Amino acid sequence: MPEVLSQNEIDSLLQALSSGEVDVQEIKEVESSNKIKKYDFRNPQKIAKDQLRTLEIIHENFGRLLQTFLSGYLRAPAKITILTVDQFAYSEFSNAISNPAFLSIIDFHPLNGQVLMDISTNVVYSIIDRLLGGDGSEKQEVRAFTEIELTLLEKMMEKVMPIIQEAWGNVVELKPRLDKIEVNPQFAQIVPPNETIALITMNIEIGSTEGMINVCIPHLVIEPILDKLSTRYWFSTAQKELSEEELIEMRKRMLDTKVLIKAELGSTMVRIRDVVNLQIGDVINLGTGINDKAKIRIGSHVKFLGDIGLSKNRMAMKITNVVKDGDDEDD
Repeated sequence: MPEVLSQNEIDSLLQALSSGEVDVQEIKEVESSNKIKKYDFRNPQKIAKDQLRTLEIIHENFGRLLQTFLSGYLRAPAKITILTVDQFAYSEFSNAISNPAFLSIIDFHPLNGQVLMDISTNVVYSIIDRLLGGDGSEKQEVRAFTEIELTLLEKMMEKVMPIIQEAWGNVVELKPRLDKIEVNPQFAQIVPPNETIALITMNIEIGSTEGMINVCIPHLVIEPILDKLSTRYWFSTAQKELSEEELIEMRKRMLDTKVLIKAELGSTMVRIRDVVNLQIGDVINLGTGINDKAKIRIGSHVKFLGDIGLSKNRMAMKITNVVKDGDDEDD
């Protein structure tokens, strides 16, 4: 609600206008200047901040999954963190890519278009060294990739596709596919130069080697799902309660799950010499008495106790006790 002037304030304002202390034209110019907002037509802001925040959440999840995969795949500690998430014109990003580069062009089916993933060459050289048996710590000069190296890297990137699918699972059911790998940025023009892109920049550390991962997502690709790229939609999807049908299906799958059960008659320590010299009729003391219960294990934990017997002329176990958490049975 606008502020209401008192009569004394109105009289003072009229007096200032009549004396020339206040210029009406200056007041109009100040008011009009406050309404003008600068707009850069070379870098149109098509993606809202809330949508960029959702992209950041998606790629935080992607970074955690990718570092777990790389740690196992390369047998080396990997760490990935988000640095920035912003939007630019595609030309600004493509002009900053070095040559040679390692660019993975990914089809984002069922969305139309492609996404570009750029990994720093020093990190890629370290990955190649580890894949070929090295420790990845030796610094290498910038050079072109060989056919063998590109084949190894292509196989690795194909294994990254399910990780991308999982990271986007709360927003859209993607079926990403590695289209090709380019080493020359000039042949990686996935959209026109003035097209708006979302650029997610991540820091990656593999052992002692550190570099960048840039994920370039054109606005044209995510335009059909922009309404889903909001933190409110993300959290409502992530925290959605299971329906009754889903609970029934989950219970059915759990009941149909097979687990390995082992009956343990007893245990003892025997020297290798004695095992080698065992003959028919020899007796091994298992350390259990006639009236002791046999242990029944599920996995490595004792869950039941029972008696040994026969059922239809076959050895069997009759469960007599259920071992609950906290009972004094030895595992």
